[in-house]
Amino acid sequence: MKSSVITFPGSNCDRDMDVALKKFGFKNKMVWHNDAELPKSDLIVLPGGFSYGDYLRCGSMASKSKIMKSVINFANSGGMVMGICNGFQILVETGLVPGVLLRNKYLEFICKNIFVKINNKTNRYFNNIKNNVLEFHIAHNEGNYFCTQDQLKEIEDNDQVAINYCDKNGKVEEHFNPNGSIKNIAGIFNKEKNVLGMMPHPERMIDNCLSGEDGSIFFNNLINNLK
Repeated sequence: MKSSVITFPGSNCDRDMDVALKKFGFKNKMVWHNDAELPKSDLIVLPGGFSYGDYLRCGSMASKSKIMKSVINFANSGGMVMGICNGFQILVETGLVPGVLLRNKYLEFICKNIFVKINNKTNRYFNNIKNNVLEFHIAHNEGNYFCTQDQLKEIEDNDQVAINYCDKNGKVEEHFNPNGSIKNIAGIFNKEKNVLGMMPHPERMIDNCLSGEDGSIFFNNLINNLK
């Protein structure tokens, strides 16, 4: 399986994602944001970081990068595209997934491990995962997912909520919501479920020395679903 990680000016998790993908069997290539064409890929990843310093709405400048035209065409043709943290922000700015990402509820940067409950397994990202709850890491200032009530109804009707913030037992309550996201939403699909945006970082949880291995469950499952 072949993957490509897009690097933007300010990306700081692109090499982490490269390490994670290669560890679980992907043949990964790093692609500079100013390139026009994507290499042949089974998966495109928009990594975390602070593209262009997040000086405007987070991800807004990156969404206009030259490579994004090819990423959007790839996604619209059914290709698998995953955006993590800043990559999620880029996805909402391009319109590949619905909604917006606002400042965290208490206007503070958050950096800690959290739990997420998998809400939808009828897709190639989470299909066949035995676990219903995974422990990932978050590190963001603008992870507060928001959408209108009409958008929320459509998202829920189409089963587009991928994961929700929860406790270690899978209980989804406001108390376990780190950033104020509506309905504890931590990740969203597009309607076709080939595009996934999520705030938590699975690539930071691929070794017990890095505080956990639930990211390993995610990546192992993903590559097996793509074969």
